[in-house]
Amino acid sequence: MMRSLYSGVAGLKTHQVRMDVIGNNIANVNTTAFKSSSMVFSELMSQTTQRASGANPTTGTGGVNARQIGLGVKSGAINVNITGQGSSQSTGNPFDVMITGENFFVVNNGRENFFTRDGSFYVDGAGNLAMTSTGYNVMGWGVDPETGDIRQDSVAALRIMSSVNMTYPAEATSKAHMSGIIDKNDTDVTSANGKVVNLKIYDNLGYEYTAKFVFRQSSEKNRYSLEFSKMLDSTGKEVPLTEDQKRAVFGGGVAQTQEKLTSIKLADNYSWDAGGNLLVNNNPLVYATNNATYPYSTVTPPPTDAEEAAADYQKALEQIAKAYGYEGSLNEFMNLQIPVDVAGVEQTHSIADILGDTATYGGLDQALGEGKESTGRTYYGYDVQYNADNGDIMSVGGSSTSFLVNFNLADLGEGFTNFFNVQIDLSATSMCDNKGTSTVGATSGDLEGLGTGRRLGDMIGVSIQNNGMIYASYDNGMTKLLGQIATAAFANASGLEKKGDNLYSATLNSGEFDGIGVDITANGGYMSTGQLEMSNVDLSSEFTEMITTQRGFQANSRIITVSDTLLEELTNLKR
Repeated sequence: MMRSLYSGVAGLKTHQVRMDVIGNNIANVNTTAFKSSSMVFSELMSQTTQRASGANPTTGTGGVNARQIGLGVKSGAINVNITGQGSSQSTGNPFDVMITGENFFVVNNGRENFFTRDGSFYVDGAGNLAMTSTGYNVMGWGVDPETGDIRQDSVAALRIMSSVNMTYPAEATSKAHMSGIIDKNDTDVTSANGKVVNLKIYDNLGYEYTAKFVFRQSSEKNRYSLEFSKMLDSTGKEVPLTEDQKRAVFGGGVAQTQEKLTSIKLADNYSWDAGGNLLVNNNPLVYATNNATYPYSTVTPPPTDAEEAAADYQKALEQIAKAYGYEGSLNEFMNLQIPVDVAGVEQTHSIADILGDTATYGGLDQALGEGKESTGRTYYGYDVQYNADNGDIMSVGGSSTSFLVNFNLADLGEGFTNFFNVQIDLSATSMCDNKGTSTVGATSGDLEGLGTGRRLGDMIGVSIQNNGMIYASYDNGMTKLLGQIATAAFANASGLEKKGDNLYSATLNSGEFDGIGVDITANGGYMSTGQLEMSNVDLSSEFTEMITTQRGFQANSRIITVSDTLLEELTNLKR
């Protein structure tokens, strides 16, 4: 009689435990990455009142089964559905990460590692990626400073917002390329000023400069000179460079001659008088001097101070160039080659050469007069030639195999040590009809985007890839690998021990964590950002289990009630 009482009590206790498990599941129906549990019943034990006997061949009787009376029920096991994937919940937070697969995030409280599926992370005040709920550091792998690749050694806290990562260093431009069309009928190309091409470059400190280059057409319409004109800083102010520096920086300072038949004619209202003075509307504009260094002046008498005389001479030359139609193009005017008569022998010299030795060649009034035909021009730079039949580039600087030119700012030394020498590729340019418009332009970086250079960049965003790699993006267009979130995989994940706060710890039955971790993609898993894994509790299943548990509890209580009634009848036999 007492056995049934104890069986009922055991049933009540065991069903109560099952109800506790169900209640915990339902309570955590909205807990991030919660894994539901289920309970397995097993019989407690049995009392054997008669053992089994075998058949007796002598008497011919059969065997008898054992007589056993069960003594109740117990909890066989409480299993966690730890590999059951929960549904995804979109949050839009880039630091919320969901694992698809059977791996776990590794987090650390400063003393030991724990494991979790809760990917609700944030960046703490020290720049570490951490759990939102506990503040435990998310563990992963750092970047090898030499190779820039992930170094998968022991896991460590991912400090992604360190001072080093907040900015991306500046770099000087080392490569560039020109691309587009040169149209031989483009009036810019055929003019004295030429077709200007701007190239943006950076120095080591991240300051931006604009180098201006000029294409000018020769008498051979498929042949052009490429020359360096000037360089502007980021404020639009011209970088001071002497003519010798300009010549040395592009083309190695070697003078080139370009055949270009040009009519040089004195504009209307301009004339020379007998004294070698330039007149405009018969009024003196530029005065001839007896100074061999500064043969022309805008005032009379000319300045005696050397610095003032040099500046005044420059103004006088600009006025003369304007008179001959080269306003704003003094260098082009000075480089024109013209025939001059020297002791009855005709020679060809540039205007710059003539002004450098007026004793031999005479003044510009004698050399140019009212006008002359220029046979060519002197320049410093590179000769660029295109195929007249198909428009493809044919040679640069005399080379038909390499279409590269060098802009050697760094070679200027002091004042330019923050620059790299820039190699410019012209192979992507061509010559063809484009309705009289040239589209040739220059871009920093080679055709593959290398050597572009950049200014200092500030971090503007962080993104996590599906393999756990964390990249920072910067406002100078660069990206940087900051680290990779490591994961842990276990042979028996159900053997992990719950530690609260959505955390688990390794046990002897789960398998040990090796301290290194695994790449999430190694076994087919991946991470999704802006999402969290929801609880895998199935409410319909839990309510069904609740009903059967309630009925089981009721049935076991009836066993105790009926057993008590039987005992009461037994005690009443004495009356």
